[in-house]
Amino acid sequence: MSAPVRLTEWARCAGCAAKMGPDDLATALRPLERRDDPRLLVGHETFDDAGIFQVAPNLALVQTVDFFAPILDDPYDFGRVAATNALSDVFAMGGEPITAMNIVGFPTGKLSLDVLSEVLRGGQVMVHAAGAHIVGGHSITDEELKYGLSVTGTVDPSRVLSNKNAAVGDVLVLTKGLGTGILATAAKRGLLPPAELAALTASMTTLNQVASREAVAAGALCATDVTGFALLGHASHIGRASAVSLRIRVGEVPLLPGTAAMVERGALTGGAARNAAYLEPMVEWGSTTDVMRAVLVDPQTSGGLLVALRPERVAGFLAAVAGSTVIGEVVPRGTHVITLVA
Repeated sequence: MSAPVRLTEWARCAGCAAKMGPDDLATALRPLERRDDPRLLVGHETFDDAGIFQVAPNLALVQTVDFFAPILDDPYDFGRVAATNALSDVFAMGGEPITAMNIVGFPTGKLSLDVLSEVLRGGQVMVHAAGAHIVGGHSITDEELKYGLSVTGTVDPSRVLSNKNAAVGDVLVLTKGLGTGILATAAKRGLLPPAELAALTASMTTLNQVASREAVAAGALCATDVTGFALLGHASHIGRASAVSLRIRVGEVPLLPGTAAMVERGALTGGAARNAAYLEPMVEWGSTTDVMRAVLVDPQTSGGLLVALRPERVAGFLAAVAGSTVIGEVVPRGTHVITLVA
């Protein structure tokens, strides 16, 4: 390996904080013609995490793509995070990944090719851990390093997890703590202590496979992974697609170590500001503190699943999925898509 480099210095906007704002994305998609096909079970209309296309009575394909600039300095860890994040879209739909293809933008001649090898190695480790295979990919030269995956998975069409299937009375469970955007920004600025950086890395490289399997086993029909649109953005997609409202108990929302302290030190992202502007008319904020407002709109990279479960299935899910926490419930549609309570 050549001398260590700080990969985040090559990123103008790191991780899922680089996503286009949800309002801009919806505006760009609006004029596009929809092609109806009964085999297309889930398209882009509900802002789900992946597309679902049925190919046989008991078999559908799950397809997704995700890539971004470095959120961590270590090339191997960056590759692991990017791959875990991309694979999560399949898990969020209740599927199992089978193949993946690398997507690479690399500043050839400016960074050592050893760096790229380590990024790809990290990605491959996570794809293999998920039980899938790397089958190829595509690379271009770019002024900014970027990496991710196109992933194909499979799912039983009768057991798809989708934004549109939340029901009144469902309990909302979050499977990972929040704060990745805030903490990664703090790390880039040299503010984050080593123990908190280690906890951040561990969270972002934990596959959502167990949570997905347990959600399907518990009979869940609705889930999403919490990534660039933040907890409230992804929750709003569930509310709008399912024509319900979500009540979230702010005091129960779990945070990664150091998150609140880094908010106080100003470690915020531009993506959070875009998310906040989009969410403002949809959220009844109540007495939510400024710190928790920042957390709830913070773009997450490789975040957990937000799962809607029937009340009688919650205890079993919590016992099976380490780190999962009840944060609220689904209620009849009200004046706001999301209501925050203490």
